[in-house]
Amino acid sequence: MNLVIYILRRLAISIPVLLVGTFLCFVMVAGTGDPLGELRQNPTISKEALAATAAKLGLDQGIVPRYFTWLGDFLSGNWGISIAQGNALAPVAPKVMAAFAVTLKLVVGAEILALIIGIIVGVLAAVKQYSIWDYLATTLAFLLFSMPIFCVAIVLKRYAIEINGWVRDLGLSDVLGNPWLRTTSPEQLKTDGVGDFITSTIGAYLLPTLSIMAISFAAYSRFQRASMLEVMNSDYVRTARAKGLGNGRVIFRHAFRNALIPVSTLFSVNFGSVLAGAIITETVFNWHGMGTLLVEAVSKNDTQVMMGWLVVIASSVIVANLIADLMYGILDPRIRVG
Repeated sequence: MNLVIYILRRLAISIPVLLVGTFLCFVMVAGTGDPLGELRQNPTISKEALAATAAKLGLDQGIVPRYFTWLGDFLSGNWGISIAQGNALAPVAPKVMAAFAVTLKLVVGAEILALIIGIIVGVLAAVKQYSIWDYLATTLAFLLFSMPIFCVAIVLKRYAIEINGWVRDLGLSDVLGNPWLRTTSPEQLKTDGVGDFITSTIGAYLLPTLSIMAISFAAYSRFQRASMLEVMNSDYVRTARAKGLGNGRVIFRHAFRNALIPVSTLFSVNFGSVLAGAIITETVFNWHGMGTLLVEAVSKNDTQVMMGWLVVIASSVIVANLIADLMYGILDPRIRVG
């Protein structure tokens, strides 16, 4: 019961934050330009049709009435309609959720892998402080930190093209697929059999996953190392060692769980930023996800799509932070969710 009350309390705090955030975003989005600008440049559309469209979309009202109209429609499941030319009057909800599903499949896998590998590397670097392993892990982390994600993505794409050429020259195309490492979106992925599906899916997701993993892994490994070193030097760990407990038991029974708390906080914050910032990776590998959707909406001043995008991303950040708060109570029994 305490857990349910805690979740409800956190959600109650998040709702006003979400409302204020959506209002500020609505004001900024509404001030970016005329949503009907492209339609006004079309000589085949009459002024009466433009006026009717503006009235239908509520553009003839003030900012505050428009916001509350949008909010009421959104809460009732009506996310509005797209007003971008070439996609006019198309429902926003299916468009946003389809893009969100694409990005979520990419980001979740990349972040989980980056978190697991980062924790392992960080713990080993802390336990073997100032060893060759620690220096290698530190060098790799700083190297990945210094490389912009677009650089990582472009480099991976460049070498993938060469690897595909080697696979073809070695006659392995029938086994791995042609091409194996796909440098474009897997939406048109055609497979023949389970084996072909597995190799093709791995080849389609491998490059963008590695691109997103790179910087996240560097952050997680450094945070885990620093947190682990801090815990290893704490009084209760020294007491456990003084009692004669083995090194493995001290590390994994007493130190490891508490050292995960800062990393879980970083993961919740980083997940939302990666989800919203996957635009570069999606652009390089031609994935039609949330990043591509936002660029298209901003370039066409599609207000409804931008607001749908913002609400989905903000809600994802709130859920990620809620999960992180719940993890605190699991990792550290001293923290009570009640």
